[in-house]
Amino acid sequence: MCANAHRPFDEDALVSALRRGDRRACDDLVRHYAPKLYNVALRLVGRPDEAEDVLQETFIAACEKIKDFKGHSRLGTWLYRIVTNNGLMYLRRRRPTVPLDEVEEASVNVHPRLLQKWPDDPASAVDVAELRAAMEQAIAELPETLRLAFVLRDIEGLSTREAAEVLGISPTALKVRLHRARLLLRERLAEYFTTVRGGSQ
Repeated sequence: MCANAHRPFDEDALVSALRRGDRRACDDLVRHYAPKLYNVALRLVGRPDEAEDVLQETFIAACEKIKDFKGHSRLGTWLYRIVTNNGLMYLRRRRPTVPLDEVEEASVNVHPRLLQKWPDDPASAVDVAELRAAMEQAIAELPETLRLAFVLRDIEGLSTREAAEVLGISPTALKVRLHRARLLLRERLAEYFTTVRGGSQ
């Protein structure tokens, strides 16, 4: 076994190695960040092959532009910004005539009347795997801007400030998007639970 196989991750050392052009540093970068960045890319573009392309472009850009990284934020935050921008570019190429802001504004009509139908114990209402699939589908159907806010904040665990920095918006705007995303998810899952319970009666 390699003696340094379990060495602790050192972000500063990695950045320094990348700036020196150390090829092994790029491998370390991929190894450490690929799973999380792929998760964001896949949830954004929705297709594994395109998510792989987005991920590859992200790491190529990161290794080529590492000198532009000033260290004002964490390396991971910088990488999230790159993968998010690359993913949005893929979506715009796929649907060049639909501005993302228009998609968001047209899709965030929340109907509070549905929220009261949320079951007391969601896990007992349906099979856990089925519930997870329904949740993933609901996330995938969110407008891109809301989906990104939810994925970065609630799934990837970035702080409000970090998620806002990735998306290039204010923390307040991030909170608004996150609130809308959570409401939409709850509404859509409430519809799902209503259907499930209605069909089981």
